[in-house]
Amino acid sequence: MAKKQAGKSKDSTVNDSGSGNETKKPAGSKEDGSIHSPVVAYASMLGLLSSCPPFVIFLWYTMVHLDGSASQFWDFCKQQGLQGFLRICPKPTLIAWELIASYAAFEAALQLLLPGERVIGPVSPAGNIPVYKANGVAAYFITLTTYIAIWWFGLFNPAIVYDHLGEIFSALIIGSFIFCIFLYIKGHVAPSSTDSGSSGDAIIDFYWGMELYPRIGKSFDIKVFTNCRFGMMSWAVLAVTYCIKQYEEYGRVADSMLVSSILMLVYVTKFFLWESGYWNTMDIAHDRAGFYICWGCLVWVPSVYTSPAMYLVRHPISLGLELSLGILIAGIVCIFINYDCDRQRQLFRKTNGNCLIWGRPPSKIEAWYETKSGEKKSNLLLTSGWWSVSRHFHYVPEILAAFFWTLPGLFNHFLPYFYVIFLTILLFDRAQRDDQRCRAKYGKYWDMYCKQVKYNIIPGVY
Repeated sequence: MAKKQAGKSKDSTVNDSGSGNETKKPAGSKEDGSIHSPVVAYASMLGLLSSCPPFVIFLWYTMVHLDGSASQFWDFCKQQGLQGFLRICPKPTLIAWELIASYAAFEAALQLLLPGERVIGPVSPAGNIPVYKANGVAAYFITLTTYIAIWWFGLFNPAIVYDHLGEIFSALIIGSFIFCIFLYIKGHVAPSSTDSGSSGDAIIDFYWGMELYPRIGKSFDIKVFTNCRFGMMSWAVLAVTYCIKQYEEYGRVADSMLVSSILMLVYVTKFFLWESGYWNTMDIAHDRAGFYICWGCLVWVPSVYTSPAMYLVRHPISLGLELSLGILIAGIVCIFINYDCDRQRQLFRKTNGNCLIWGRPPSKIEAWYETKSGEKKSNLLLTSGWWSVSRHFHYVPEILAAFFWTLPGLFNHFLPYFYVIFLTILLFDRAQRDDQRCRAKYGKYWDMYCKQVKYNIIPGVY
């Protein structure tokens, strides 16, 4: 990491999500901007550490073997108890480890070897400036092209991935836990930068992470790999996998699967087109590399985020042309609005406010704050375009897009909609965290901003 001494300066941002100018504090502390008490935050950490792994297995087993019916699983558990659940837990197999290792090695090689534009990230709390290589779009298209090509030419059948999905998820659960232990140890003994430290509690350090920007060597950024090149890329790879599996099972890909998968692929494509903007968000520039971020991206994303299409594999629902087009168009519009929100924020940052938003010069608030070293700095808070509608309006089309790529499964079962519900809770909590953090940072300037942009997420409601 390059080191830069911070002085009086202006860092252009929108609502400060992911500006990376705060020191990480234990969960639940006021300085961390937590909306929960320390006891509640600590209990939630323990709850997530213990419940997320079995939930992944429950979700897979119910989607693949119980028709997506949570009530069938409940009946099974009443009859079989804990022993029954343990019996259905798949053991990681050699083929599962081989598939994961091959995929991870391929994505790591693309991340390291593909050329890309040099991108400067936000200044960290300790004054470090992360430098990235923006080659995500190339890696994305090479990954999908290669995956489809090896199936088309008979070199590999992606249906094998679906057939061993439970074993793969079990291997990911175990392997990612081990990886998070490695990150915890690395943060103690070999941190990549001065943006590393301990809260004094091993569970908090394991859950939230020790390092903000962990790297292996000088070039391999761990969070870019876990969040973008493994997690988000696996979303697209599995969407294609589910289409191929359904084709092999039924000799066709149902319009419901096409609509759901196309919307997911459009969303993931949007993500990689915007990847350099993602490096300025809370995930990268504020949240450290621990269980919360890294295990979540390595396991939760490929299992939970893809679950609507996982359900559709064995449910080739026919929607008809009109309903299919209606859902597809509505979903694409939502994804575009979500993209345009991020585009406005990125443009505003890049030009330091010297740009046009919706055809007019943007309105903004110059917000001053004090760093931990006592230096005075300022950020620009955007109050134009989508960012005048609400402080986190971009979450609205993101939630709606998730609803539209789940909708092709119709309403026979509740479980396919778990991701939509989870995403809504996650984003509302994140909006609250961001609001609290920015209020603590900017004080009266954030109050001015909130008076001008009154609503947190849903205009006119909240």
